[in-house]
Amino acid sequence: MSHTEADLVQLLHTGPFHLALRTALAVRGLPLQRVQHHLAHRGIRVGVTSLSYWQQGARRPQRPESLKAVRALEEVLQLPGNSLLRLLSEDAAGRADVERPAGRSYRSLVEASGSVEELLAELESPADGGLHTVGHHERVRIGAGRELVGRESQHVVRAHRDGVDRYLAIHHGDPGCDPSLVAVRAVENCRTGRIRWHAGTGVVVAELLFDARLRAGDTHLFSYGFEDGTAGPSGEYVRGFSFAGGQYVLQVHFDEAALPVRCRRFAQTSAGAPRGGRAELTLSGRHRTVHLVEQGVRPGILGIDWDWS
Repeated sequence: MSHTEADLVQLLHTGPFHLALRTALAVRGLPLQRVQHHLAHRGIRVGVTSLSYWQQGARRPQRPESLKAVRALEEVLQLPGNSLLRLLSEDAAGRADVERPAGRSYRSLVEASGSVEELLAELESPADGGLHTVGHHERVRIGAGRELVGRESQHVVRAHRDGVDRYLAIHHGDPGCDPSLVAVRAVENCRTGRIRWHAGTGVVVAELLFDARLRAGDTHLFSYGFEDGTAGPSGEYVRGFSFAGGQYVLQVHFDEAALPVRCRRFAQTSAGAPRGGRAELTLSGRHRTVHLVEQGVRPGILGIDWDWS
């Protein structure tokens, strides 16, 4: 599998350590024997077998001499200082799964967290699903009655453990939403599995199945959507991020019969926190859309809200 500089930057941000190291070696084009030679010139002796185990995730550098070698690897591979060591320290700080990027609980991100967690438990989903986002382009459609008609996502994910073959997509309708009437569409490179909903909160969780099991480091591009239109007027669209990810693009399209007078982007650290990062968004006249782009998503909340009068 080929790797790019962008892949390397992403993995240095999200981890895990062994995938970041493996990608750095591939991007720099250095075989392990050559890396061993560079380390030896710095007075550090590490076997090729140990380097191989580190990049496979079979072993982790922990002893002082091994950590010294990791610091030297950052120089040899022309990486930012402490980038690999930081990934190691984050793992040691208590992540439940050493290959899982540091994340946030649903409880801190959405007011309907209890419903979300309950539905995820029914689908026997682990805390992170074994995937983190490389890129996500989401398009929301607002209808003539000011209602959320539906939304589509084109999603690129990377597996950080072996055997991942599904993704759980979450839809949270506006007040008055009837989740039993919300339709799930598997558009590209996935198919619909089990679907669960919670009537009181308008939450729908859909299982999207891949055709093959991903290995750690593999990427997968797939598209899906939710058709809603069951609730009253919509005044915002919010996306919560449990884990750091890549690029996120949110586009909101308005029907020509229902145009808002003002649109703004915003960010929150948690569901109950004040909204910050506000910026006015200009509605494009011809296509009636506004959008935001976040290059390096952090755990928290991003969204767009609008006023009808």
